[in-house]
Formats: sequence, C-alpha cells, structure tokens
Amino acid sequence: MKRLLFVDDEPMVLEGLRRALHSMRQEWEMQFVNGGAAALESLDREPFDAIITDMRMPGMDGAQLLELVKDRHCDVVRIVLSGQSEKDSVLRSIGPAHQFMSKPCDLKELRARLGQAFAMRDLLRNQALARIVSKLRSIPSLPTLYNELTLALSDENTSLREIEEIISKDVSMAAKILQLANSAFLGARSHVSSLSHALSLIGAEIIRSMMLSIHIFSQFDGHSTAAACLPALWNHSLTTASLAQRIAATETGSKSMAEESFTTGLLHDVGKIILLAEMPKEYCGVVEQMDEVSRPIRDLEMERVGCTHEQIGAYLMSVWGLPEPIVRAVEHHDQPSEVEDAQFTPLTAVHCADALASAADPAAVNHDLAPDAEYVERLGLTGKQAAWSGFLDEILAAKAEKAGVA
Repeated sequence: MKRLLFVDDEPMVLEGLRRALHSMRQEWEMQFVNGGAAALESLDREPFDAIITDMRMPGMDGAQLLELVKDRHCDVVRIVLSGQSEKDSVLRSIGPAHQFMSKPCDLKELRARLGQAFAMRDLLRNQALARIVSKLRSIPSLPTLYNELTLALSDENTSLREIEEIISKDVSMAAKILQLANSAFLGARSHVSSLSHALSLIGAEIIRSMMLSIHIFSQFDGHSTAAACLPALWNHSLTTASLAQRIAATETGSKSMAEESFTTGLLHDVGKIILLAEMPKEYCGVVEQMDEVSRPIRDLEMERVGCTHEQIGAYLMSVWGLPEPIVRAVEHHDQPSEVEDAQFTPLTAVHCADALASAADPAAVNHDLAPDAEYVERLGLTGKQAAWSGFLDEILAAKAEKAGVA
C-alpha cells in the first residue's frame, strides 16, 4: 500500500481532502498535516511515497517545503496541489515539484498520475539510481544548444517560432517544457504531447523566465568522456524524431500523430543522457563494451548499472507527468512487442525510426536493437522498411547540406 502525505495550512481544506479521498483508503494510507514544519517532521519520522502540498502557506510555502523534501527525501514523488496560479509562484515550484495540479483535487487525475509514477518506480531494480533520478531538477543540455537558447532569449524580439526551432533540437529542454505544459496551471484540457502545442501554451515570456531568472535549464559540464558521447546522442535523437514524424505522417495521415511521434522520438533515449550525467564512469563502460561485443544494450546496462536506459527515461517522464503514450514509448522503444498494441502509435514510429537510424549510425552509444519483426508483422508493416530507409536518406542528406552551408 502506498503512503501519501497531504499538506495544507487550512484545517477545513485538509478535512475536505480527507472526505474526498475516503474511498481510496484500501489503496492509499494517507496522512494530513498542517503546514510545512509538520510535514517535515512526518517525513523524518516515517517513510512516504508521495507528498501533495498546497503552494501558499505562512512561514514555509510549498516551493520551500519541496526543496527541503528533494534534498532530504529525494525518492518521494512531489506534487503541488494549489488554487494559486500566479506565474511567479508556479515558476518557483517547477524545480522542486515533479507535477502541479489545481484545486479542487480531481481524484481520477491524481490517481492516474500517482499510479503511473509508482508503476515506473517499482520497475527499477537500482533503487539508488531511482532516488538520484527523482532528485533531478533538470536534464543537462548540450552546451552549444544551451548557449544558443540563452542568446536568443536575451533578445526580446526573438519570436516563439525561433525559440521552438532551438528547443526542438534539445532533448533536455523539450522534456522540461512538456513537464510544465502538462501542469494544471496552464489550463490545458488534455495531455500535451506536441512540442509546438506546449510552447504555444507556455509562451516566450515564461520560457525566458525559466531560462534567465530561475535557471531551470542546465548545461552538461561533467565527465569529459561522457560529454564526448553527447553530440552523437543528440544527433541520433533528432534524426530518430524527424524520421518517426515522417513515418507517422505517411502511415496515418494524422498531423497530431506525426507531431507526437517527433516529440517521442526526440525523448526516446533520454535515459542515456541521465545515465551519462549521473553515472558517467559506469555508463561510459557500457558504451566502450558495445564497441567490443555484439550484445544487446539492455544486457550490458543491467550488468553495469542495474537497469536499462528505457526504464530510467520512462520513470522520469512518468514522475514529471508526461502523457502516457510518451512514457510507454520511451519504456518499450527497443522491444515494442512487450506492449499489446494492435494499431499504429508513436511507439511504432519511434521503434522503426530508431532501428533504421541506429543501423546507419557509427556511434556506439546509438547502437540499439534491430527491428522487432514480430511487432512489425503484427501491425501489418512488413515490407515498408525500404520506403522508410528512403526517408532516412533524405533526412541525412538535408542535415549534411545544412552542415555544409553552416
């Protein structure tokens, strides 16, 4: 049974929550406390799986509380549940909070968000790494893209389209933008999977504040050997995203499916970035071994770090509240037949694009599994690979031409 801690400074609100959540007693063990100090005492005394706190509280507000929880109890899922939607307060909570929900509490949504986060956390065999991932404020970006966005945002005349062009090339920034876009304070009526939709909801002003004022993005400045792997990993992620978008558009004719497939393709290897940033020595060993032996990357990752890059990436995306189709695709992109799908989804597009892009990529860090023949046949896509390979050739040629011009 999962243990939840609810925090508010108003006794009547806490009592209302207690009544509203009464039906969940068989699934959750819940404690309701008045204020941040009481919450920290409870966390220091006994373990909890998640904390759900109000934002505006005297003495210690929700953002301050969650900063302390992040440092002292980093494996706890951290959610802001608040009726306050002022921009400055919400921005302050982006770093320490995993997710942001609005009052009154929507039980169905809370249950779904927590269920997804807990399910992914329970899959990780390496609990120490799960705690590290839970503590992440951001995923480090490629320094060149970080500097490019900093320069663009320092000019108030930079358009949202120009900002999108930069962020759509960066795995880490895209993930953080989607985390914010899927928080309740923006008023999105459904889960946001498209990066362009996310940016249109957030706007240039908030992105500028995130970058320049609260420094929610960061650049990779760690282990030199790990840093050397990043440009190839970013290049592969962008190639996979572009190819997945093209495959999805061709096979479904759906613009939304194509956009979601691009976003998912960009994020599919986010777990590798986390592992390179947080466990550089161990993961560089995985990359080196991939150059020497012909074994699935999953096997090498399990031996070296105790989990796969898919599990790590999917866990963080689930804790951050990204839509379930993205989380599922990140988790299963190497072996999609693990999923019982019988129709085309972003997972389909990303798996096929990743397999083709990996085969054409000499970098060891991008050598993933071959196409899942069982899955491809189940969806009636056998024989499509030649056409998709043509799309890849066009994407790579366009990249080469652009690089030559640059």
